[in-house]
Amino acid sequence: MAAVETLVTDHLDLWTAALKRKSTAGRGSSSKVEMYGIKKLRELILELAVRGLLVPQDPNDEPASELLQKIAAEKAKLVKEGKIKKEKPLSPVAEEEKPFRVPNTWAWERLGKVCQKLTDGSHNPPADAGTGYAMLSSQNINYNKIDFQNPSRFVSEDDFQKENQRTLIEPNDVLLNIVASIGRAAVVPADAPKFVLQRSVAVLKSGLSPQFLAKQLVAPSCLHYYEVHAKGTAQKGIYLGQLSIMPMVVPPLAEQHRIVAKVDELMALCDQLEQQTDASLGAHQTLVETLLNALTSAADHTQFASAWQRIAGHFDTLFVTEESIDQLKQTILQLAVMGKLVPQDPNDEPASELLKKIAAEKAKLVKEGKIKKDKPQLPIAEEEKPFKVPAGWKLIRFGNLLINRDSERIPLSVDERATRRGEYDYYGASGVIDAIDAYLFDKPLLLIGEDGANLINRSTPIAFMAYGKYWVNNHAHVLDGYSEGLLLYVCLYINAISLEPYVTGTAQPKMNQAKMNGIVVAIPPLAEQHRIVAKVDELMALCDQLKSRLSDAQTTQLHLADALVERAIG
Repeated sequence: MAAVETLVTDHLDLWTAALKRKSTAGRGSSSKVEMYGIKKLRELILELAVRGLLVPQDPNDEPASELLQKIAAEKAKLVKEGKIKKEKPLSPVAEEEKPFRVPNTWAWERLGKVCQKLTDGSHNPPADAGTGYAMLSSQNINYNKIDFQNPSRFVSEDDFQKENQRTLIEPNDVLLNIVASIGRAAVVPADAPKFVLQRSVAVLKSGLSPQFLAKQLVAPSCLHYYEVHAKGTAQKGIYLGQLSIMPMVVPPLAEQHRIVAKVDELMALCDQLEQQTDASLGAHQTLVETLLNALTSAADHTQFASAWQRIAGHFDTLFVTEESIDQLKQTILQLAVMGKLVPQDPNDEPASELLKKIAAEKAKLVKEGKIKKDKPQLPIAEEEKPFKVPAGWKLIRFGNLLINRDSERIPLSVDERATRRGEYDYYGASGVIDAIDAYLFDKPLLLIGEDGANLINRSTPIAFMAYGKYWVNNHAHVLDGYSEGLLLYVCLYINAISLEPYVTGTAQPKMNQAKMNGIVVAIPPLAEQHRIVAKVDELMALCDQLKSRLSDAQTTQLHLADALVERAIG
């Protein structure tokens, strides 16, 4: 027993260090990571509890066999009094059904045998009365918590009486989700308001400690049973009949109480570990953001050098999460387009000369009828200037810099797409061939997403280069320019800046051509553009190496956490 407790407490650093990146996430310190180690620790605590490995057995405890006799006698009494119906006979739990061994004073029994009430909520819930008694669904049942404040609907007095006649929910009953989020359980508290249930929730009353029953119902062995026996596709559920034959462990009642107390104690420790880890992640991310912001806001070379020295001295402890490395990548882009990443060379031909050549080239194409004349753009106001540009740089509106080729796109029929699809590559912001419009290009061009949440949250690049012969759907703007080198720089620039000022809509963000043409772009001399792009590529490769090593280390931590769990219960 001491070895098992040591396994839990002596590896707290591993439980807190084993983090797993979520597939989707919002903003926040821990919103992008799952505390995988602590999650596994919670599962381990519950599994040790139901295997009799969490607290010592007491030979003076009344054995579980005596408890089961009392449960059977109480059920027979209730049947005789007409309070419950006589149940159909259930076979004993066979040896092959027992997933693990339990102490000698314990027993195995089917859930239906230890319950005097095992039913679900309304299969035909009444219309929402707007006020009255709460009707709860699976979304209201969380682990050891019941949300009474946000019911799925309210029912009237008459409907409450009808529903309550069947389920008769009382304090110390156990609620269990049996549809959708199967396997979340909670005990009805003594001060709970009166409520009824939808069929997605089962209500159980047994001869076991309700707190122990609720904890066993969410233990990994029971969760595995639900996973194996649940039915349905879009929304899985487990039938009451299948639930009633689920094998359950039955410890002596006194030991059940000791188990509950120990589980609560260890779960409180897990809560503290989560809070500490969350606070640590949040503080770390704030520190990284503060130090990186000092780089981008530096007023001169002295301030920049000082800010970089603070980062360089602690690089190995700052960039140890995917979020911090992503922030570093974004800072590299910002520094690049501000002229702070590579030195300026006074011998470079200034950007003003490049812009003259671009204007002359566009005028020539207009005269030849190959493009339309640019619509006049407003002068760049002082408040629109994103930062003070270095000597030799220029600010210009996006529409005066590049050539928009959206108007050249020619829709192809479904048949034409089908015959050519295998011949060319595909590019598109939505990641699928558009059902109506698909277009073919055959030279390096800049693509910029036209719509989608990523225009604002920028979790992935919104601009990228396309090469070869390829399709583009109508969710991406297609831009041509003076040279491929210029397009590469503008691609980098668009990914570096915030596009919120140029986006309309919130539910469905969109950046139309007119808005995009108004973007203020800081243009360096062409030679410096090449140096910037090369340096960014070099630094991004280093960031990717950091991320790869981090991923390998995190994978090792996850495997170690899994191995500790297997060692404890194996």
